[in-house]
Amino acid sequence: MKKYSILFCLFLQLAMAFAQAPEKMSYQAVVRNNNNVLVSNHAVGMRISILQGSATGTAVYTETQTPTTNANGLIAIEIGTGTVVTGSFTNIDWANGPYFVKTETDPNGGTNYTLTASNQLLSVPYALYAKTAGNAGSGLPSGAQQGQSLTMCDGLVVWTTGGLCPAKIIGFNCADTVHTGALVINQTTGTATTIVTYNGGNGGIYTSQSIASTGVTGLTATFAAGTLNSGNGTLSFTITGTPTTTGIANFTITLSGKTCTLSRTVLATPTFATNSVFCNGTPTAVINVTNPITGKTWMDRNLGATQAAASSTDAAAYGDLYQWGRGADGHQCRNSGTTSTLSSTDQPTHANFILAPNSLYDWRTPQNDNLWQGVNGVNNPCPTGYRLPTNTELDDERTSWSQNNSTGAFGSPLKFPMAGYRNSYDGSLRVGSNGYYWSSAVFGTSSWSLYFYSGYAFMDISGRAYGFSVRCIKD
Repeated sequence: MKKYSILFCLFLQLAMAFAQAPEKMSYQAVVRNNNNVLVSNHAVGMRISILQGSATGTAVYTETQTPTTNANGLIAIEIGTGTVVTGSFTNIDWANGPYFVKTETDPNGGTNYTLTASNQLLSVPYALYAKTAGNAGSGLPSGAQQGQSLTMCDGLVVWTTGGLCPAKIIGFNCADTVHTGALVINQTTGTATTIVTYNGGNGGIYTSQSIASTGVTGLTATFAAGTLNSGNGTLSFTITGTPTTTGIANFTITLSGKTCTLSRTVLATPTFATNSVFCNGTPTAVINVTNPITGKTWMDRNLGATQAAASSTDAAAYGDLYQWGRGADGHQCRNSGTTSTLSSTDQPTHANFILAPNSLYDWRTPQNDNLWQGVNGVNNPCPTGYRLPTNTELDDERTSWSQNNSTGAFGSPLKFPMAGYRNSYDGSLRVGSNGYYWSSAVFGTSSWSLYFYSGYAFMDISGRAYGFSVRCIKD
């Protein structure tokens, strides 16, 4: 008898048709057997429940479905469209969370559910949440006050006055006391100032505290004691330190005897090699994305990009173009100058793109095959804990795509855009019709890269003086 394991990845469908809220959420999972082999093209039985309060909480809605895995072992369903067992998906009060999705799976397609997993809904689809608020009036959902509106701010659904978002939004777990706040974390210094709106009704006293975060190391919240005589006002908190991990920072605050929890997702301050040049003036944000098929975690954008790709030709997602083995010395900027003088060292003393129109088509002479090898490799341009992928790791991503072309590249969890390349002959740019991504691997006098365009995708070898994109993988 085969044993099976299942890897789950939850996606929340936020799209709305006109002004009507969607009555479903998208869910995907990958099924593998005990030998880590994908269960491909096979019907599986599933029972899906929405649990309230905790991973073992009360089921407010349950349905069953029988999807079929694709060639990659992936199933994709829409929660809310299955055969209802109990409850009503339409009537779930999303304001009264937290909520968890519990899945029970029979890999043989029946109802002998042997695999169980629960995943918390860290944010509720805005349209579903807003639908609940649509009936607000004399009976407002929990946490709301008259004159406040439900607003999508910084990826979270919050109650705000007049629908205006502060710079960043934090949700508070302190019923009918604190509703909105702002937390701005400087990712270089780790210093932040938080503004909290207090609606206590009869005034309140807040006590002086200095409390370290329980969710993200390296951060501490401090604020002074005082009184809000009118029952309404603002409290200013200063959060100091440098976050050393990525996660949700939790601070406790006492207001008129009530203890509230301030929570905020914080990204660890990215650390790049000393003297790294950032072409747009800002270090690339370090946000992770994991491919559920390969199990590998990557940065969600190219080095130098200001955002993850919104399309295959999203210019803001293109990023920089590196010559193989060079550090972030400025040559990778798309408008950097050029020189025809090859370098005899691993770190050229300038920021020019080095032209190499002749064999061996390398910017360095003699060649050095040992650059970019691992997180501690010479000239690694990736942030701390990340590195250039091997050719095998890049090829594994390619083979996981639904289509072996640029459509599949963008449709993958990594959303590779067609960022183009820079020609080693004359330094000219070729943009918008293909994508080239360096690996750390060498082949003879060349190096391996991933190449794709609208018709096909494959691993290729190229001269090291070409300028290609870099996508960093977590070590």
